[in-house]
Amino acid sequence: MADSSATTPAAPAEQLANLHLDEVTGEHISKSELKKRQKQRQKEAEKAAKAAAAPPKATSSKPKNAAGGEEDLNPNQYYEIRTRQVNELLKNPETNPYPHKFQVDYDDFKFVEEFGSLKTGETLPEKELRIAGRIYNIRTAGSKLIFYDIRTSADTKSIGTRMQVVCQAQLAKEGGVPFEKQHAHLRRGDIIGIVGFPGRTNPKNLKEGEQGELSVFATEVQLLSPCLHMLPSVRYPFADAEQRARMRYLDMLWNDRSRETLWQRSRMVRYIRDFFHERRFIEVETPMMHAIAGGATALPFVTHHNDLDMDMFMRVAPELFLKKMIVGQFGKVFEMGKNFRNEGIDLTHNPEFTSIEFYWAYADVYDLMSITEELVSSLVKELTGSYKTKFTNQHGETYDVNWEAPWRRVEMIPALEEATGEKFPPYDQLHTDETNAFLQKVCKKMNVECPPPLTNARMIDKLTGEFIEETCVNPTFILEHPQMMSPLAKYHRSKNGLCERFEAFVCKKEIANAYTELNNPFDQRLRFEEQARQKDQGDDEAQLVDESFLNALEYGLPPTGGWGLGIDRLAMFLTDNYSIREVLAFPFLREEKTAHKEKFAAEVVDIQPLPVEEVPRK
Repeated sequence: MADSSATTPAAPAEQLANLHLDEVTGEHISKSELKKRQKQRQKEAEKAAKAAAAPPKATSSKPKNAAGGEEDLNPNQYYEIRTRQVNELLKNPETNPYPHKFQVDYDDFKFVEEFGSLKTGETLPEKELRIAGRIYNIRTAGSKLIFYDIRTSADTKSIGTRMQVVCQAQLAKEGGVPFEKQHAHLRRGDIIGIVGFPGRTNPKNLKEGEQGELSVFATEVQLLSPCLHMLPSVRYPFADAEQRARMRYLDMLWNDRSRETLWQRSRMVRYIRDFFHERRFIEVETPMMHAIAGGATALPFVTHHNDLDMDMFMRVAPELFLKKMIVGQFGKVFEMGKNFRNEGIDLTHNPEFTSIEFYWAYADVYDLMSITEELVSSLVKELTGSYKTKFTNQHGETYDVNWEAPWRRVEMIPALEEATGEKFPPYDQLHTDETNAFLQKVCKKMNVECPPPLTNARMIDKLTGEFIEETCVNPTFILEHPQMMSPLAKYHRSKNGLCERFEAFVCKKEIANAYTELNNPFDQRLRFEEQARQKDQGDDEAQLVDESFLNALEYGLPPTGGWGLGIDRLAMFLTDNYSIREVLAFPFLREEKTAHKEKFAAEVVDIQPLPVEEVPRK
């Protein structure tokens, strides 16, 4: 066995010749490493000399809660320190930062209305208020006076109320938690409960005509839920679109505009529901999973039912089920809900989206145009106070939109003839192979690229997008589509080859689609078979033959008008957001490529998981 006290053998002489002695550490190191160390030591010595020569700092008058020095931390450092602080609070039942309940008994929405008349310096100590909110900013004036800027939560009346909370040591409730202990652990982002009374501050440097700020003067403040992370700031902003979408909860918390957009969307949904209820429509719910993907020309998502061992399709539209309800003696029905289409993601499309569809027995496409104008125009007036709005697209172009009825009407084929300078084949020939060759020639002439398969329906749709939709800034109905583009719409009563259908466009984007429903089971079968032929040609979005729906039609579907509107798309225009992400609470996102590097709070303080009870297997 080797002697453990033996010294390390000396380096060979030729190796020592190339090394230099570091007199501070006694090591032999390379010349470059020695120079590096000497420069670093010189910098540190200069820094120390400068600090020694500086006048002594005045003693801070900030109380413990001011979090002195925390503003210099980066978000990761703040998170670790704050997590450990909160974990210490958890160890003592008296300082539990996550209480079960705080009784809120005051409607903060009424605060300005009820107490806005108070004069500077006037308070109402006899009027106790119990409110709760999140801290967005903290200001101190000595150790006995603290100001919190808080915001309450959104509800149906507002996106939340901004309020100032004034905390003075002499106002602290006698026999309660001491003033310093109440505020020592409060930070920006924390949710707090406040017991206090209304009043106006009386600052010293008020200009003539100004008043003190309407505030809540706190007698007691309680931490209800601490925020472990540093809130955004000028130094660490939160503006990146991708980051905002991935941390939507923080986006809503921090950005008033994001919260207001979703709040306005909620108002819009409530108005639409009330509109149909008032007109005696019944709200219904239909299946989300279908054995056959039908009701719209779209590519479905496929899922699998394990117990039945069968593939199923997430619904692309509720249309066929709703029409079955009309067969079942429901005269007016509507459904608002999610649809799923396995298509591209862009500024106006999300794979999961919300729509509303209604079906109205004994109505036709002309009735539907009238009710669409009535609904949307009145909705815009209710939400914005005017029929006129502005919308700015992704290129910075701003459109002035007038939603007032009546809306412009454009017939599809005549408008295409005018735009292309070509006379289209007769309406009843638009589905033929000869028309296919004609449409390919027109697309080539007009430099319109249509991705395969080059079906007649797809090429006409592409031409419409290029030359008609681009003119639709104010609300516009595009009317009278060819029959082969609309397998569920009823043929036109006077123009053979066309159908009674419209699409409504605003700011060059579709918001609604409607038609007189096809209720002839013989014709409907032929249309489904034409769709099957298009699927055989490679059109994955074409519909299949739905025997169950055909059987329902054989029992008799009355003359019916059917209509669908995209809730997300309309919300974009009414809140002036060109990206659909902004109007969705949690938009679909691609998987992050980088792994999560930051430790979770439980890992930072090394909390061990509770033992798992073993469940015996059957």
